[in-house]
Amino acid sequence: MNATSALVFGILALLLAGPVPGLLARASWPYRSPRAALVLWQAIALAAVLSAFSSGLAIASRLLVPGADGRPTTSPLREIEVLGLPLWLTYIIVFTLTVLIGARLIFSMLRVGVRTRRRRSRHRMLVDLLDRRDSGAALRRHPHVRILDSADPIAYCLPGLRQRVVLSEGTLDNLTDDELRAILRHEHSHLRARHDLVLEAFTAVYEAFPRWVRSGSALGSVKLLVEMLADDSAVRVTGPNPLARALVACAGAHTPKGALAVGGPSTVLRVQRLADPGPDLVTSACAYLAAAAILVVPTVAVAVPWLTELHRLFTH
Repeated sequence: MNATSALVFGILALLLAGPVPGLLARASWPYRSPRAALVLWQAIALAAVLSAFSSGLAIASRLLVPGADGRPTTSPLREIEVLGLPLWLTYIIVFTLTVLIGARLIFSMLRVGVRTRRRRSRHRMLVDLLDRRDSGAALRRHPHVRILDSADPIAYCLPGLRQRVVLSEGTLDNLTDDELRAILRHEHSHLRARHDLVLEAFTAVYEAFPRWVRSGSALGSVKLLVEMLADDSAVRVTGPNPLARALVACAGAHTPKGALAVGGPSTVLRVQRLADPGPDLVTSACAYLAAAAILVVPTVAVAVPWLTELHRLFTH
């Protein structure tokens, strides 16, 4: 791989980390095809990370200069002899930065995962202790449902191996049976699809970058899309009207960190969306094709030069 490859991957990483997410975050078509849009968001994020690493490794690979026998060498003295000290130092700095970025990303993923699970574990213990077993007799057939003694309508779920769906007395008193079914279907959709893992990955990438570099457009858009996917699941069971009323009822509820709630600041947009037509199949197909291209093209572009270079170095 050469400097041209590094430049191409660097430009691609910048585009996928800045302008492309900005354009996608402002688009309205993802609201009609949230599943396809979510796949596209994941492809963009993964391709941006891979392109950034590929750019750094393409430059660092120039350190693999042939030795006296034609095979690659990692001897600093031989590398300095062939490349010159200034160029060698540049390659070393780029390689070091690439390793540091990778280490920071891995650390961020571990930190977000551990922090989120600790929060959920503590909150799960609290809702188990505060559960009102004398309320909501019809819900007892759902062993993971917990009912809190609160007059405010509250509904959220705690994903994980010991998942919970948390409701309040106010939810049971103020919502009809159809609205309650919509709420349960919404939360069960989050739990079944493990939307929390998608949010964790985007949160980790977001926190891995410095404050002056990172943008919340990707994370905010993905949070909205997973809620829309859960909404679509509920609509298939109860129709849009019960879900819309349930969303409005729970719009002002406070949700603990690490939980996935029915209501929230996006309630108005989601209620308006329920009156729109279904997904646009052509747009969805284009989004899936774009996601595949964004992942496949850079991967092939990375793999082929690397395999060619390694074959050349190790067969001399």
